[in-house]
Amino acid sequence: MNARKQILLVDDDVSLLRVTEKQLSIAGYDVIAVPSAEDALEAMETGPVDLVVTDVEMPGMNGLELLAELKRRDADAAVLMITAHGNVERAVTAMRTGAADFLEKPFRSRTLLLSVEKALRYRSLKEENTRLLVELEDRFSFDNIIGGSAEMEEVFRTLSRVARSSASVLVRGESGTGKELIARAIHYRGPMASQPFVAVNCAAIPETLLEAELFGHVKGAFTGATADRKGRFQEADGGTLFLDEIGEMRPDLQVKLLRALQDGDVRPVGGKQSSPVKVRVLTATNRDLQAAMDEGVFRQDLYYRIAVVTLELPPLRDRKDDIPLLANHFLQKKGAAEVRMDAAILEALRNYRWPGNVRELENVIERALVLREDKARLTMDDLPSHVAHPEPIGDPLLIEIPD
Repeated sequence: MNARKQILLVDDDVSLLRVTEKQLSIAGYDVIAVPSAEDALEAMETGPVDLVVTDVEMPGMNGLELLAELKRRDADAAVLMITAHGNVERAVTAMRTGAADFLEKPFRSRTLLLSVEKALRYRSLKEENTRLLVELEDRFSFDNIIGGSAEMEEVFRTLSRVARSSASVLVRGESGTGKELIARAIHYRGPMASQPFVAVNCAAIPETLLEAELFGHVKGAFTGATADRKGRFQEADGGTLFLDEIGEMRPDLQVKLLRALQDGDVRPVGGKQSSPVKVRVLTATNRDLQAAMDEGVFRQDLYYRIAVVTLELPPLRDRKDDIPLLANHFLQKKGAAEVRMDAAILEALRNYRWPGNVRELENVIERALVLREDKARLTMDDLPSHVAHPEPIGDPLLIEIPD
């Protein structure tokens, strides 16, 4: 496994350079050994390496200057510094500049190999983190939010503007319209994309536990609190906290949430000390918060704190032009892109009211795929009867009077 890793070794002490080169080669690494920083930069022109191991004290360009230049060229470059014994100040400077680790001379072969493994593992983790972040950004990009209707075009225009900011956004829409998907898209297309995204469904957590879930608790704060525990605010520190179904939060907890947003710090349940947090708060609801404020069950000051921008997601029945796009998207998502749909199915899907919105449509497509008789296509027989033959919607104002 190590044979695939290439190390650039830099040291003006030729004897130490050769000894270190031999130690790394025996361990299975491919080593390029050069006596100066200038030679190292020239060697880098021939192709990337997995790790640079360089001495600090060298004539001409020293190791710290080489480190700075490598980081300028590639911010993710992995560099292991070799420092003279007791030169702590140089080591601290190297770490602040971006070195993965440092070694003090003289060092044992085992110490060298452990430091190299650590630095390579650090680089591997960074690369994996970058890859996962790219995947998340792609998964939650605006391109993957399906919709070509005029209603969704307006949503996309607002999304592109708010994602670049750190403003609080309230996403409004019926259940199943994709509010969390929108919140994740805002996060992964925004300035905090590399930081945590933490989602909390306020309606799914018992009222008595929601405060501890958000702010954490100390040991002994309540029955069952056997140890200190961080809350979701601390987990999201530096990133985004998404509070789904914010309209279900009880008024006394709304006060504590407002204080946390205003002050930028949180106090765990049962604790005496507050800790600072920096989070972007995104919220969502299917309730009419204006009506809730009129009824006195939702605080007006909290509303204006969380709803700097309000984003309205249209129900599926108001964006019927998107139904064929969504249906084909779900076929692809389920690994059935080659399965055709009869024209009658698309007409039936367009005529249905979709009370469960996009989530219900995905359920219907998945059910049809599981139960279909013809593996190559979907027919009307594969749809649930209430979708294939919906009850007509009558006019509630018309009352039939018997003769």
